[in-house]
Amino acid sequence: MQITFLGTSSGVPTRARNVSSIALNLPQRGEVWLFDCGEATQHQLLRCDVKISQIRRIFVTHLHGDHIFGLMGLLATYGMAGSPDRIDIYGPKGLDEYLRACQKYSYTHFNYPIKVHTIEPGIVYQEADFTVTCIPLKHKVPAYGYRVSETDRPGRFNLEKAKELGIPSGPLYGKLKNGEVVTLPDGRVINGRDLCGETEIGRKFVYCTDTVFCENSIELAADADVLIHESTFAHQDADMAFDRLHSTSTMAAQVALGAGAKELILTHFSPRYGPGSPIGLDDLLQAARAIFPNTRMAYDLMTHEVPRRIDSSIK
Repeated sequence: MQITFLGTSSGVPTRARNVSSIALNLPQRGEVWLFDCGEATQHQLLRCDVKISQIRRIFVTHLHGDHIFGLMGLLATYGMAGSPDRIDIYGPKGLDEYLRACQKYSYTHFNYPIKVHTIEPGIVYQEADFTVTCIPLKHKVPAYGYRVSETDRPGRFNLEKAKELGIPSGPLYGKLKNGEVVTLPDGRVINGRDLCGETEIGRKFVYCTDTVFCENSIELAADADVLIHESTFAHQDADMAFDRLHSTSTMAAQVALGAGAKELILTHFSPRYGPGSPIGLDDLLQAARAIFPNTRMAYDLMTHEVPRRIDSSIK
């Protein structure tokens, strides 16, 4: 699981930062999932190693323009990028109507299937390896945060030990690899966990933007390996954050701390903290680190591996 930040500015692009979009690359399955798709996202894709042809799912947090204005252009280009596959798009009510209107008035026809899913709080997408859930955040329009949870996997199966125990190969091996308890033909009972290494804990990636501080963010980010949280304003501008229902960097840090997250990455910065401003982005970072030390600040085209954890309590 590798994250690439395609845009880290809020509201409008700047010379150094594009507006919101994040790519989650899943190389073991040859897929890319996008989170938001601000204007010029497809231009950012041309500047990095993320392949537009591998995009399979797009998750939209809310319908403000800086999070969706790049969607139509990206979808139109996607059909020209080789042999197009289906794309599933998830987002709040109104997203389907928006895309249909864009198609109608731009006379655009997609030569591949697109399915728009209107999300509700809870499970958005689920399969054997991943579960994606969403929860409402606190913004001026309906907005949701997303959580991608990878399924736990049994550790490495000790084939040599299984042979030493005289366990016949075949279907029993599959059950033991899954940590199941099996009874052998000779009556012996074998616990699969005794033959497997440490369990690989599924990684947890959480994306929260746009929102002011709220308890739902803490709930969504519980025990996250990586929490990506908006940091539109500095702590000194908290009044503005409350008025516009955005977060300060200290609010993001409080979410990470309350959720027990392992790492916090700040994004969605107001252009007001650019060069020459009395308050700079480093001030936002230092304020967040005073609350949650393991905090980083995203920049455009930055990549970050979501780390694995090993549960040593499970043998």
